[in-house]
Amino acid sequence: MKKIKSIAEIINDYDNFIIDQWGVMHDGIFGYDHAFNSINILKSNNKNLFIISNSSKRSKSSIDRLPMLGFNKNSFINTMTSGEMIWQLLKKKFLDDKNKKNCFHIYDEEKEDGLDFRDGLNFNFVEKVEEADLILACTPFLNLQPIEYIPLLEIAYKKEITMYCANPDFETVENKTNNNIFCMGAIGEIYRKMGGNVIIKGKPDVSIYTETTNKINLEKKRSVAIGDSLFHDIQGANNFEIDSVLVQSGIHKDLNIINNLIKNHQIAPTYIIDKFSI
Repeated sequence: MKKIKSIAEIINDYDNFIIDQWGVMHDGIFGYDHAFNSINILKSNNKNLFIISNSSKRSKSSIDRLPMLGFNKNSFINTMTSGEMIWQLLKKKFLDDKNKKNCFHIYDEEKEDGLDFRDGLNFNFVEKVEEADLILACTPFLNLQPIEYIPLLEIAYKKEITMYCANPDFETVENKTNNNIFCMGAIGEIYRKMGGNVIIKGKPDVSIYTETTNKINLEKKRSVAIGDSLFHDIQGANNFEIDSVLVQSGIHKDLNIINNLIKNHQIAPTYIIDKFSI
């Protein structure tokens, strides 16, 4: 792991930059000035830019939000979300079912696109997990802590219900307080450790990288991923066999903790940088 101060230090080593959103490009409300500058300079150097996000949103929703965050959506060859990958999987898998499956949907009612995710899916949505054939896990229920999911998950486990997790992230940074908050991936991980079947298609699963970059003839040796999560951005890059840059200003801020995580989990980035700056 090499410490760098600027993306400019590696700009000539790569043609393809796969960039995470939250904590790297923006805080969910405002884009970072240093990220605007980095994107502009990378584009002016004819680099291929991609966004891969472990967001439960559909890709179109994330693309449409880019201008509101201050970015030109045309700067990127492709933008793919974990939510889009799961939606496409569910759409294809259950499209022709004449007897619709019952789906228990975990989502935050205050999120603007929680119910929109259901559009086009061939399910009966039920209010009780006891009635479900599968779980669609998008965003945590409002004001419900991880331990409070245990009774629900125990019922699901006894029924051998598969959870389709639209956001594999364990945690993210809350934009108002700069504190880490849990994401749906944390609940999926609890269920997996209980013995439940959890399906993800976002980072660190290789499929989202393949899907995102299939529009070009990608040379992996000339490709690098930039993100703030060791367990998703960096592990995903390792799985995809490309280099990576860990942004230290996001989820993992303490260098000692980062080093311990790298040692204990054998997940190492190629580079580490304070922020996505150039």
